[in-house]
Amino acid sequence: MFLKSLKSSKTTPSAAVNQTISPQITNCNAKIRRFCEVGSLKEAVDTLCKSPKWDLELGTYCLVLQLCAERKSLRDGRRVHSVISSNSWQVDSVLGAKLVFMYVNCGDLATGREIFDQIANEKVYLWNILINEYAKVGNFGEGICLYHKMKEFGVVPNSYTFSCVLKCFSGLGFLEEGRKAHVRLLKLHLDTDTAVVNSLINFYFKCRRVNSAQKLFVKLLDRDIISWNSMISGFASNDLPEKGLEIFDQMLQAGLVPNLTTVTCVLAACADISVLEFGRMLHGYVLKTGFARDLTCNNTLLDMYAKCGDLDSAIQVFENMVDRSVVSCTSMIAAYAREGLSHAAIRLFHEMRDGALRPDAFTVSTVLNACASSNLLDNGKEVHDYVTENKMQSNVSICNALMDMYMKCGSIEDAQSVFSQMSARDTISWNTMIAGYSKNGRPNEALNLFLEMQHQSKPDCITMSCILPSCASLAALERGKEIHAHILRNGQIDDIYVANALVDMYMKCGALILAHLAFGMVARRDLISWTIMTAGYCLHGLANEAMSSFNEMRNEGIEPDENSFSSILYGCCHSGLLNEGRQFFTMMEKDCGIKPKLEHYTCMVDLLANAGRLTEAYRFIEKMPLKADAAVWGALLQGCRIHHNLKLAEKVAEHIFELEPDSKASYMRLANIYSEAKIWDKVKWLKDKIGHLGKEKNQVCSWIVVKGKVQIFFAGNVASHPESKNIETFLKKLKCRMNGENYIRSTKYAMMDKDEVEKEVALCGHSELSAMAFGLLNLSRGNTIRVTKNSRICRECHDMAKFISKTLGREIILRDSHRFHHFKDALCSCRG
Repeated sequence: MFLKSLKSSKTTPSAAVNQTISPQITNCNAKIRRFCEVGSLKEAVDTLCKSPKWDLELGTYCLVLQLCAERKSLRDGRRVHSVISSNSWQVDSVLGAKLVFMYVNCGDLATGREIFDQIANEKVYLWNILINEYAKVGNFGEGICLYHKMKEFGVVPNSYTFSCVLKCFSGLGFLEEGRKAHVRLLKLHLDTDTAVVNSLINFYFKCRRVNSAQKLFVKLLDRDIISWNSMISGFASNDLPEKGLEIFDQMLQAGLVPNLTTVTCVLAACADISVLEFGRMLHGYVLKTGFARDLTCNNTLLDMYAKCGDLDSAIQVFENMVDRSVVSCTSMIAAYAREGLSHAAIRLFHEMRDGALRPDAFTVSTVLNACASSNLLDNGKEVHDYVTENKMQSNVSICNALMDMYMKCGSIEDAQSVFSQMSARDTISWNTMIAGYSKNGRPNEALNLFLEMQHQSKPDCITMSCILPSCASLAALERGKEIHAHILRNGQIDDIYVANALVDMYMKCGALILAHLAFGMVARRDLISWTIMTAGYCLHGLANEAMSSFNEMRNEGIEPDENSFSSILYGCCHSGLLNEGRQFFTMMEKDCGIKPKLEHYTCMVDLLANAGRLTEAYRFIEKMPLKADAAVWGALLQGCRIHHNLKLAEKVAEHIFELEPDSKASYMRLANIYSEAKIWDKVKWLKDKIGHLGKEKNQVCSWIVVKGKVQIFFAGNVASHPESKNIETFLKKLKCRMNGENYIRSTKYAMMDKDEVEKEVALCGHSELSAMAFGLLNLSRGNTIRVTKNSRICRECHDMAKFISKTLGREIILRDSHRFHHFKDALCSCRG
């Protein structure tokens, strides 16, 4: 009757209660209970606070505390606790339990735990409440401590205890502890409880023990929707989304109706493997069931469309959302960035910044990635300002994203500044800086930072795959070997990225045998492994070995990609294998369905031009479906130089200068063609033009690693090196000896006037010769001289290297910007 009158009345619940309380009911306990029955918390607490302490009963306090807990009203709960204290009520096991429940449920875990420790309650549900709350807030260690403490107090855990503590074990990755709990619950005969088994399935999945989770699911007879959802999400989180979708299909066949959690899990699996059509079908189900009103479901839908590359549908979902969260906007920013629409991503970030939804750490990291991918340094600095203004610079993930952005935008000093100011660094911080140095042409700094990292953090597999390219860049073979030993000691050799980086390092250091041995140890070779070997053989001028590697890869069922074809065509160019090159070029589209890109056309032009088929090469360019760039025309210009076709060279040069009017390399190449034809006035005019173009951004230099230190020699400025006098004296003696033995030099120099030779020498700077000399002076016999140059070796230095290799009996390996040159007994691997 009371509830009926309350429903029909337009008055408030408290007023209704006051109207229905008869004058005879003066007992404050009854009045408070009536307020609690209708949910009038404020009136209940106010009445309790005003009531005489001797009139209040234990049950009344418990009832009000229960309502405070249900309403999560910590303020009212504290008022009640204050009344209990002022009224000198003893907090026994009953009242204490209610206080603990109220505080924990209202989010004040610390006070709840303090009261719990005082009452030493033996009620299992209270232990469960605390363990569960510790799991929720991520304080897994304390939850586990409480679980072990139960034994001391003789409290026997129930099914819910195990459900709670298993979350703690999985949160810390405590596999063995979780297994012991599994054994214990078997002894307590709780293994038939569906909720417990569901918790075990989740635990094993989170500890990446997929088989254990599957076995439990198979044995579980009474499966509920949570069981199926656990399997779907578990497979997805273990990089097995396909299996998650298979489980979903089995669930439908079993006649179960997907709930909101199911749909969210399946959409996430669709996103992982880009199953767009299936995702769209689920979207239809979402609209039909009304799940579209759920914010989490909408966010997952948006993310699914974005990861499947359907940006328009992602935008539509985003715009139709009634409520948006920071997660929604961050997902949209990531979607824009993924499609290369970085400006749109930044605009949305600005809208968030200026609106009600303030960007969080993940949003900031996402928009910084967008700035990095599009080289938007100024926008990245704006985001950095936002980080500083909102005091977010202590967040390690944000600092890592900032460093990555600065490195990818080429602002190395800004990245260094962020790194130096970090109060705490994780492995990602070190890896970001090492990778950034390596990619920005600062391999020496990368190696130095790696040494520093070893004293402060533990390098992981990503560190190894980042630092090895720096060894390769410097041709620092000994340092590379040391890192290889570190990889073996720490069991990192099974990582495919590390294994591939090792093979690449040995190849680029000129250690072919070691590269081959490292390749043989790669357990699961992928396309990248084979491409590295093929490209490495090509760089060393070993076309037959490269073709064997390419064919062996195909025989193992691994199909080549465009990079593989670039490598093999490049190798054919170096070895002048025109027919083989044509076969591979035809194979690309005919057999593998890969449309050639400009780099492939460049190789073909290079092959034709080097073979002397200049007219055919010119016609090939004219018939190309793509517009030729300066590299394509440059390959033909080089062929004109080799075969002394001045007329065609001038025609080709016009195309190049139209595309790149400030190309120093092309002007130099044309000047060399004129010098070989002894047209000195045009040579002078071109060299004057080169002089007016100013200095190159990247100065020509060569380097050699001796006793762990990188020695750099800049073209035309060798005198700046501390040992320049010794080097100069050594080279003069060698040149005198070379002239005395009437060593045959390149015909190019025989055709040029003496003054012109000197000019050519001055332009080259002979940095590679200085590096060779330094190695000869400082490395004992038996050690290979390994030199790297950031541009092509000049002909005079090439001749000198051949002479040194025979006269001094030293093996020299020189890597220039084009290929490797192995000098031994007056011969070079390039056959030049």
